[in-house]
Amino acid sequence: MPPRGGRPPVIGYGVGGYRAHMSGYRTEYPTIAIVTGSESGIGRAVAVALAGHGYDIGVTRHRDDAHAEDTAAEVRRAGRRAEIRDLDLTRLPEAADVVDELADALGGVGVLVNCAGVGFATPVLETGWADWRRVLAVDLDGPFLCAQRAARRMVAAGHGGRIINITSVHETQPRVGAGAYCAAKGGLGLLTKVMAQELGAYGITVNAVAPGEIATPMTGQEDVDPATQDRPGVPLGRPGDAREVAAVVAFLAGPHASYVTGASWPVDGGMLLMGPQGGSHLTGNGWRQP
Repeated sequence: MPPRGGRPPVIGYGVGGYRAHMSGYRTEYPTIAIVTGSESGIGRAVAVALAGHGYDIGVTRHRDDAHAEDTAAEVRRAGRRAEIRDLDLTRLPEAADVVDELADALGGVGVLVNCAGVGFATPVLETGWADWRRVLAVDLDGPFLCAQRAARRMVAAGHGGRIINITSVHETQPRVGAGAYCAAKGGLGLLTKVMAQELGAYGITVNAVAPGEIATPMTGQEDVDPATQDRPGVPLGRPGDAREVAAVVAFLAGPHASYVTGASWPVDGGMLLMGPQGGSHLTGNGWRQP
């Protein structure tokens, strides 16, 4: 819609951060991003992509010092600063302190990407309480607490910001053997929408990115070229590359997504389109097992 009674919308870059003027509303947030789970996989691709767009990066490390250092090195090769801190989202609520630690080290936070995640394949009847709680802690409780910490800083700074939650196609679609994972990702998807409602008044957008099958360590494809893998049930016919997810995150983090909030962006090669058709073409009962 055209603007009413105000200056026309202009999107541009501010000094030391992005600036957006939309119908008289102004946000200017620092080009500093914290990316959880950034030692490998999608998180690493996101950190590198954001560095390429001019962001300093807060990297989190869980178990692998070498991989976290590799991520930081790629960020620095792009000419940006990188800080690394440990993060274990099973140690809540204190693990969320990492947001404040990285923001203090880098001089603020303009973007938070909640990418750390975990999952396992176990039927609901066989899922133990400890495993259930671990997945919910890492995939839902942790993102809630990290987003809350980042949002409080963004509100206090008064410059707006971006929060991007990495969910999954299982945010909306079930999978046998993934009860805890689906519950967590579904909860994170709806939390994204509530936060978008509540934080919009502060110039903070909150969105989700929902990957399908991506060639990463989490799917057992750390060193696999997605183009060499055949997926007949996916319209694009292959798994995704982590960099394809990162490109969508970079868009949502930037100034051109200033009027996008509360949305979930599938990056799945069309997988979600295939529900009824895929189901009607199954020839066996193998899908009933994790």
